[in-house]
Amino acid sequence: PVPAGLPGDPDPEEAVSDDSSRHGGRVRGFPHERGNWATHVYLPYIAQEEFLELLELLVSHARTYVPSLAAMEEFHLSLSQCVVLRYHWIEPFVRSLRERLAAFHRFFCVADQVKVYTNQNKTRTFIGLEVSAGHFQLLELVSEVDGVLEEFDLPTFYKDPSFHISLAWCVGDLSGKVEGQCLRELQDIVDGFEDSAFLLRIQWEQIRCKSGNKYFSFPLR
Repeated sequence: PVPAGLPGDPDPEEAVSDDSSRHGGRVRGFPHERGNWATHVYLPYIAQEEFLELLELLVSHARTYVPSLAAMEEFHLSLSQCVVLRYHWIEPFVRSLRERLAAFHRFFCVADQVKVYTNQNKTRTFIGLEVSAGHFQLLELVSEVDGVLEEFDLPTFYKDPSFHISLAWCVGDLSGKVEGQCLRELQDIVDGFEDSAFLLRIQWEQIRCKSGNKYFSFPLR
């Protein structure tokens, strides 16, 4: 491997102070270091107008229980944890991903089960839509992504993942306020939403990898 931190390393990410007030009170899962690139592999979801209408209904109702909830602005389904890559690992990492994912075809899944999540260090709570169909294909994708992560001695995905699309978040562990009655009412909203069965049947067409400020796309066949 190339030694890290060589003079003139092409690293556009400047060191930043970890001021949580600048990003809604969120706390980093690991400290920012120059030359370390936060990296994440996921399936991007482009929200349609009907989905945003459903989102508005869900967040508005959930705020009667947790007023600090904020709606997500972008949507995705994770295939990896957020891991740290050195700059000189990015190109071989992406190349290995591209080779392993080249044979995969487009597929559908259904994300229609409302569920509450917290991150590992319990600093954030999320409301998401869990996948109820398409789990097998997602596990196959994760297996290939895990293989690449292992090549670089990086943490693999969770052993028994709950695949989901996050809809809203708040700071702190407020899962107790969402579970139970609130969750049942949110599920009723999803089940009763017009054309929800069609709306929440999602076709995945590409996989994406974000590393720092770089994005890489891997179209499914």
